[in-house]
Amino acid sequence: MRNVEPITGKQYRTIWLSDIHLGYRGCKAEYLLDFLHSTEAETIYLVGDIIDIWSMKKSMYWPQSHNNIIRTLLGKAKRGTRVIFIPGNHDVQIREMAENTFGNIEIYEEYVHETSNGKRILVLHGDVYDSLMQIGPFASYVGNYGYDFLMFLNRQIYRLRRMSGLSYWSLASFIKSKVKNAMQHVRKFEEIVARDVAHRNLDGVVCGHIHHPEMREINGILYCNDGDWVESCTAMIENQDGTLELVRWTEQQTILRSNNVKPFTQPVAA
Repeated sequence: MRNVEPITGKQYRTIWLSDIHLGYRGCKAEYLLDFLHSTEAETIYLVGDIIDIWSMKKSMYWPQSHNNIIRTLLGKAKRGTRVIFIPGNHDVQIREMAENTFGNIEIYEEYVHETSNGKRILVLHGDVYDSLMQIGPFASYVGNYGYDFLMFLNRQIYRLRRMSGLSYWSLASFIKSKVKNAMQHVRKFEEIVARDVAHRNLDGVVCGHIHHPEMREINGILYCNDGDWVESCTAMIENQDGTLELVRWTEQQTILRSNNVKPFTQPVAA
């Protein structure tokens, strides 16, 4: 594990992205487009909740920037990048298409990735481990609407900071980090995932789902959560030597601005 360096124009062996939530107003599409246009990889994993079908059922929202993300990913797949889509709970309908390929994008329920240094890494969204899924419909309903309100506040602060020329900051991530019950849930989730991976005789895991980017060892298992593009704007990467890193793209943009490098923001045609 190493500290992340500026990644403009870098070629990686593997990139993991999850919880993009296209179709949801909280999606930070412009940050993701900058990331996609600044990196290349042999393989890109889309680790669930890429399209937020839940949100679109409530209110249809699909701006051009969300279209541009789809076009960019299809363009990369067409030019030789292997793109593997592992659906999550917000795009669970796509799990019915598992073991098929559409538009050069492969679909699986889960996948075992082997790093260049021989480590076997389980890749899955992670909703199957979430104990909150078992707390009953009423509590789940309250939790979903509470999160939606928090993300509404997050969007207003984001707009104000952007108008003022301030760097990105997530109210939602800050509040979750300070709420004891939220962090207890995160740690419980991480431990359950790591225990299952150990039982499968694998070396590690990359998942998403809980919107909490993390990379740490748990009882000999490398636990990686690639975060999201609603709150944290993060991704996991594998370097050519097999080492894994967690990239926080809003911090990379700060580095780019300090070096007078303008992130590329135009769509790439498929």
